[in-house]
Amino acid sequence: MSIRSTVKAIIINDNKVLLNRCFDENNGYYYALPGGGQNQYETLHDAIIRECLEETGYNIVPLRFSGLYEEICDDPKIREIYPEYAHKMYHIFVCKLKDNILIKPTEIDDMQIDSEWINIDKLSKIRLMPEFLNNNIVNMINNHNSMFYGSDHILYGHA
Repeated sequence: MSIRSTVKAIIINDNKVLLNRCFDENNGYYYALPGGGQNQYETLHDAIIRECLEETGYNIVPLRFSGLYEEICDDPKIREIYPEYAHKMYHIFVCKLKDNILIKPTEIDDMQIDSEWINIDKLSKIRLMPEFLNNNIVNMINNHNSMFYGSDHILYGHA
């Protein structure tokens, strides 16, 4: 058994957050934080910078660690075909843009359609995944204390 260490970014610029717009047949349309898996021997800091550049085309600067969240997928098919994705630890960072230079993303997630800037005051009106973000993302932006946001079992995987 392995537990996947992932990094996720809350990228803030001009009172907006950059989110990946996603779709899959089990979850429909939703938004997700940019980020992905940490490579062996790669620091969390280096992983978040690499993943954001790959998925969004932006160079970012991690400002602070915001929180930790655990997710376990109970779907037997995911556990059989993608066992490394069935149990994940999310390390979430608040970040800013290093510059406003946008390059073409080189490695977007399978479920990712594109990336979109969403006003912070509109975050409560969109669907975020993992679902714990729906009630916590604004607090993560405004609160400078890092927290453990709990553990959830989900039926279907997502980006």
